[in-house]
Amino acid sequence: MISTHGNRPDAPGLVRTADSVRGSALVKRGMAHMLKGGVVMDVTSAEQARIAEEAGAVAVMVLDKLPSEVRRAGGVARTAGVGVIEEVKKAVTIPVMAKCRIGHWAEARVLEQSDVDMIDESEVLTPADPKAHIWKWDYTIPFVCGARSLGEALRRVEEGASMIRTKGEPGTGNVAEAITHVKAVNDMIRHARSLRDAGDMQGLALAARSMGAPLHLVEEVARSGRLPVVNFAAGGIATPADAAQMMSLGCDGIFVGSGIFDSSDPAARARAVVLATSSWRDHAAVRRAQGMVDERGSMGGIGGEPDLRMQEQGPQ
Repeated sequence: MISTHGNRPDAPGLVRTADSVRGSALVKRGMAHMLKGGVVMDVTSAEQARIAEEAGAVAVMVLDKLPSEVRRAGGVARTAGVGVIEEVKKAVTIPVMAKCRIGHWAEARVLEQSDVDMIDESEVLTPADPKAHIWKWDYTIPFVCGARSLGEALRRVEEGASMIRTKGEPGTGNVAEAITHVKAVNDMIRHARSLRDAGDMQGLALAARSMGAPLHLVEEVARSGRLPVVNFAAGGIATPADAAQMMSLGCDGIFVGSGIFDSSDPAARARAVVLATSSWRDHAAVRRAQGMVDERGSMGGIGGEPDLRMQEQGPQ
């Protein structure tokens, strides 16, 4: 069971009026909860957003460049232009997300004022602050953040993240890093749960200290056997089979970026990834999904060590 509680009474992002409350953990985590079992697709234009919606995506993520394009272009990667965000919002009826740079609170405020549905404080973009992430409790809008370990995920939740995604290695088309990160989180959760089941509360406190995570969140994970928020897979997912593999590891859904629109068959691939994600338990359905795409049309990707390891950008 995913917790929808965890409000901070002093959070500036919690807005109360006579007849409503906005920016509560219930609302923000509930938004992420509604996306479970679905696919969020990176887009750079209204045309791509329409393809994503028609394929069955539950949301789109607006960027200036796809992660693979960021790698090729080099330089500084920043948040998407306000004009592009407005065009995408007008083009689709599904939720629209956008990325900001790690620690760049002003970019996040621009996105909040642009009425996007969720902000991704993302390592795909060039980090603005080498020491600190945004204090997300200051915002009414929900945030999603990346993580490679349980400690990192819980530090982001402590800062107010309403959703977590594996970092993987974006823009490579190689799912190996995403698999590694999900398994690392799962292993740490099992360890925390075993300590609690054994009644070893001191051991649980030591584990929290070693991973740099708040004890009360580690205790919550040990009780529930999962993260306190929705956890999607991301980074290197390029095929329907990749998506199904990540779902089988316990992920709640999929973020897919360059794998769709850096391929030669984006519309068919988008439909296929959605099918494999929603029907991952049905091996015949995953096979049908894989048959909807031509492997020769997949993004070329990076099989070895990339020159830029996006997963390591910014404070961990």
